[in-house]
Amino acid sequence: MYTTKNFRTKKELKAAVDAYNVQAPLYENKAVPVRYYQPGPFGGNEPLNGEFCCEGPHYPEPHKWYATCTAKNGVIVKVK
Repeated sequence: MYTTKNFRTKKELKAAVDAYNVQAPLYENKAVPVRYYQPGPFGGNEPLNGEFCCEGPHYPEPHKWYATCTAKNGVIVKVK
């Protein structure tokens, strides 16, 4: 899976998810929720809840990081 924003490092992804999780309960929403998708012919049935693997940066660049992500209602809420 890919995130909608092309994060260059796993650290950037974690920072974006953490920023959203801190602000979401306050309803300030200055941070954007991190969403994800499956590219190619297998897209369209991404899990809305649960764990999955993300990779980056996006193709055609070589993947330099992989992360196990946990989603809730289509938004990444945790990155391992």
